[in-house]
Amino acid sequence: MTTYLIVIGAFIIFGLAAYATSLLIKLKQQTQQLKAQQDAQQAATQARENELLGNIHYIAAAMLEERCELSEGVMRIGKLFEILGQTEQVLPRYPSLFKHFEVIKVHPIMEQRKTLEKQQRMKLDLLRMKSEAALEADINLEAQKLVKDYSAYAS
Repeated sequence: MTTYLIVIGAFIIFGLAAYATSLLIKLKQQTQQLKAQQDAQQAATQARENELLGNIHYIAAAMLEERCELSEGVMRIGKLFEILGQTEQVLPRYPSLFKHFEVIKVHPIMEQRKTLEKQQRMKLDLLRMKSEAALEADINLEAQKLVKDYSAYAS
């Protein structure tokens, strides 16, 4: 009888050990899959960030070549830095760009602009033009810095 109980106990222990081993194997596989997913997500995030930084370079170059209006370029670059969450880091390096961006970022565009009364549109245009006139030279210098600083991301 004792031998019988020992054999049954050994089978139970063996069964539990096999079950524990299978659970450990599953856990290891899940951990590897999770790491692979995180690595892929991180690579995709980095690729997206590099693309946006390349866009900043392209827009700054277009501003310098006068293929893009000053305010439009400032608006686009400012929005891209907001998307990247880097506004606070780059603000000291490009103060005039962000000073102008603060003036124009609330201005309506496209269909929203068309719904404004003529007086209101003219008032917003005057604010934009005053800011452009005051900051144009500095913004162009900062656009040159942007082209240089982000040349590694150029396509």
